[in-house]
Amino acid sequence: MTLAPQLLAILVCPKCKGPLEYREAESSLVCHACRLRYPVRGDIPIMLLDEATPL
Repeated sequence: MTLAPQLLAILVCPKCKGPLEYREAESSLVCHACRLRYPVRGDIPIMLLDEATPL
């Protein structure tokens, strides 16, 4: 499954408010500035700093 392009267009990193890269194969959203990976579970992005993992 993939995230809707409209949703991807408005999502930003909750830490720095920077852009995110969607990695469908990993089911995650990546912030390159913060070097954090946010999980996507069941097509729902989990945009919590406590759930983020380092790159």
